[in-house]
Amino acid sequence: MGSIDAQIALLAICALFFLFGTGIWIGMSMIGVSITVMWMFAPAKPAGDAMATVVFSDLSSWTLTALPLFIWMGEVLFRTAISEEMFRGLAPWMRRLPGRLVHTNIIGCTIFAAVSGSSAATCATIGKMTVPELRRRGYPDAIAIGSLSGAGTLGLLIPPSLIMIVYGVQAEVSIAKLFAAGIIPGVLLAGLMMAYVAGWSLLNPTKIPPPDPAMPLKEKLRESSSLIPVVLLILLVLGSIYSGVATATESAAFGVIGSFAIAFWQRRLTLRNFWDSVMGATRLTSMILLILAGASFLKLAMGFTGLPRHLAETIAAMGLTPGMLILVLAVLYIILGCFLDGISMIVLTAAIVLPMIEQAGIDKIWFGIFITIVVEMAQITPPVGFNLFVLQGMTGKSIFWIGKVSLPFFLTMVLCLALLYFFPGLVSFLPDMMVNAAR
Repeated sequence: MGSIDAQIALLAICALFFLFGTGIWIGMSMIGVSITVMWMFAPAKPAGDAMATVVFSDLSSWTLTALPLFIWMGEVLFRTAISEEMFRGLAPWMRRLPGRLVHTNIIGCTIFAAVSGSSAATCATIGKMTVPELRRRGYPDAIAIGSLSGAGTLGLLIPPSLIMIVYGVQAEVSIAKLFAAGIIPGVLLAGLMMAYVAGWSLLNPTKIPPPDPAMPLKEKLRESSSLIPVVLLILLVLGSIYSGVATATESAAFGVIGSFAIAFWQRRLTLRNFWDSVMGATRLTSMILLILAGASFLKLAMGFTGLPRHLAETIAAMGLTPGMLILVLAVLYIILGCFLDGISMIVLTAAIVLPMIEQAGIDKIWFGIFITIVVEMAQITPPVGFNLFVLQGMTGKSIFWIGKVSLPFFLTMVLCLALLYFFPGLVSFLPDMMVNAAR
């Protein structure tokens, strides 16, 4: 690629980020820049025909149909308030742990993440239950809100995950394998967060309220019975995937049916919250699909400039080790996360980054988990961290204060990434088991 072409392509990328900064819809910004690039680099190819072809090809993927269904399942659980039973079921078991009820944030987010797929929905749903209760009992806002901010990101890592579906479509890898690969890292990250909360409480014993009176085992079990519907739904969704009974899309359909069945059985399904769940899922799906459409067209346009191939060849010529490349990409995504949401980050960079990791010999399933955790970090980095916005509206605190109290949990994600790099078997163990079981 000539230097003039490279300069024009880089100028187009700068124009794209400028449009993002003006508040224009991300999908429309990408389409506008793509049309301009096509006009400059491929004037003989009608931009409209090219856009229609590539967008239809990419968005008609059967795998992508799991996206609106998982979104709808999470919306049903959120709108019918089924998840509010979780705090009551978890609280009796936290009495003896250092940090006590703060752990309900992390465990609650871990459980809800397995039926939501959305970080913002996980954070909002669990936060509605736990923040008022923790404040009422005298827990410090810093640890209560910080732990919720960090643990809310587990909605992206623990399957089913909307980010993994988007990445899987972009990278052309198995969604079921990505889901399986996310389980151990998700549990590991939740454990690291709980370890931090326990350590903090041991160092600050006067800031943690005294424990509630001891509860008999029979009463604990009765309180925990409220967890049974959500746990059964998790087993239905994930079990149908990993047993080979259903594809990711079919398991998402099971999840929607199961969530409606639970809401109906608990007499929480009304015409109003049914309609709210439909409209909420429609709005979020439409936003994501517009971004994906813009990204598909941008990937095609950038292919005509030769920039992705040129960057991949440049990085290959630099002789970076896989570890150095991962470090560079982690810094890049953390910076992008200050300005873009996770889905935009993935679809915007896929055409450039995926050739690089293939050149370096990095497994695309492992990289999918890596990029998911880095996107989790972006959820709690100012000024455009989605979880920060959710918690700001819920607590009235400033975004930067929430970002500060979220910093320790940001660092636990860094530690988790380091462990996954040095012990990649944590990611590959379950997908390999799926492959072996299928033989």
